Amino acid sequence: MKKFKEYRTPNDRKLLYFGNPNLEILDELANGYGDLWHSSLDQGFKNSFQDIIYQTAVYWWYLNDFNNLDQCISWRVNSNEFVVRKDVWENNLKGFDNNYNGEFIKGLDIGYNLLRNLSGIPLYVKGLYKPLENKVEVSRFDCYIFYRKHFKSHHSYYMMNRKGLFAFPKEFSAYNQAKKKYKKQFESISVAPRKLKAIQGKPTVSLVIPTMKRQKYTQLLLEDHKTQTYPISQVVIVDATSENERDSKYYKKEDFPFKIDVKWQTSKGSCRARNEAIEMCTGDYIIFADDDIRIQPNFVENHIKLLQTYKAEACNGLDVMAENIHQDLSDLKNRLDKLESNNQRWKVGAISSFSNANSCVSKDFVIKTIGNDINFDGGYGEDSDYGLRLINAGANVLFNPFSANLHLKPPVGGYRFWGAQAKVLGKNRKQQPWELDKPVKYYRPVPSPTVTYGLLKHFKPNQIKEWRSKHFYIYLFKCYCFCC
Repeated sequence: MKKFKEYRTPNDRKLLYFGNPNLEILDELANGYGDLWHSSLDQGFKNSFQDIIYQTAVYWWYLNDFNNLDQCISWRVNSNEFVVRKDVWENNLKGFDNNYNGEFIKGLDIGYNLLRNLSGIPLYVKGLYKPLENKVEVSRFDCYIFYRKHFKSHHSYYMMNRKGLFAFPKEFSAYNQAKKKYKKQFESISVAPRKLKAIQGKPTVSLVIPTMKRQKYTQLLLEDHKTQTYPISQVVIVDATSENERDSKYYKKEDFPFKIDVKWQTSKGSCRARNEAIEMCTGDYIIFADDDIRIQPNFVENHIKLLQTYKAEACNGLDVMAENIHQDLSDLKNRLDKLESNNQRWKVGAISSFSNANSCVSKDFVIKTIGNDINFDGGYGEDSDYGLRLINAGANVLFNPFSANLHLKPPVGGYRFWGAQAKVLGKNRKQQPWELDKPVKYYRPVPSPTVTYGLLKHFKPNQIKEWRSKHFYIYLFKCYCFCC
């Protein structure tokens, strides 16, 4: 059996490695946000093991590997050439899974398990290892072992049927063999968050709040920012409340210790609002917030601390949904205590979704991504699109459990007011921009057309096709069960 070699950085971080990595860059990598590093995308592993689409055809951001980046998150690990933190290997990954027969699938399993289940970060690094040519294949047996280990049984049944009638006997045989052999080895333990370091320097922070018909709730958020342990320098409010509904008692500049810039929005949509606000921001970091959240005093401080500690460019905070609009920060504390007691809070890892309700992004990458895609205005999916575009631009986007918010979700106001017409059917419906020459009449498209637009934008045609097939099956069986 092959054995790891050990490398110790000047900061006494212990790393284990296979193969012959470029040791000169390990010190820098160990100081960053990764837990495992490889160059597998230059060794034949890029976009390998496409059988995973039968479980997650779309929606999961890391289904496809990213292009033209020197570093990016990738779970497709070459089991013969990678570097890993010693404590992560011993405490979380706990070695290769010997249920598998093949060698390549063992590396894919390590990377996938670390990324999707253990809140760890497998990172492709160009130049860490020399390029190689590998033909990465996974046997039917190993594929079903992988599915039994990571997914519910119905995903294996679905894959078996999607392989086609002529392949079914071999698929069924492999499935039965995997079912007999697979044995769960150990309970998974998530990678523990690092201790946050004190803030270095004096970075400035701008806060962006798009709002509409919710001045009262926006004012509550501004009051929370008055008590922050690390103060923001600027808040930019883009408010689409009509002139006859505005109340002058809100947003008074003399009431706050930070600069307040208010723009009364004449365009339509939250994406346009955020883009208009970005143009006015002066901070080194930009916090994006919804108008209906409440935050604790260490909210801003913990956002900056996490980004600096992990050397990341963006993060998404913990979004806690309120049980009613009258809840306050004491309720948020109780909810967080409950999450902590159930071991559901303290996980930092690569995000697979994004929320503009609570996020902090380096101003450089906000400019690099050129703001929000206005094609999502009036619909859904703009948050995920923005987060995925940040990653495509080379940003490290992490989940931040240290900066939590309470999301009140008032029943009135907000930018969905403009999108409410999408729910109307029949003669009273006004045509939506995305309808073009085929307006909706009596049947509402599901999912939202803007969600479909986001999937078409980021995923491959065969993956979109598989998504449609799978959700047809799901819809069909739901209807069948309902009728029975």
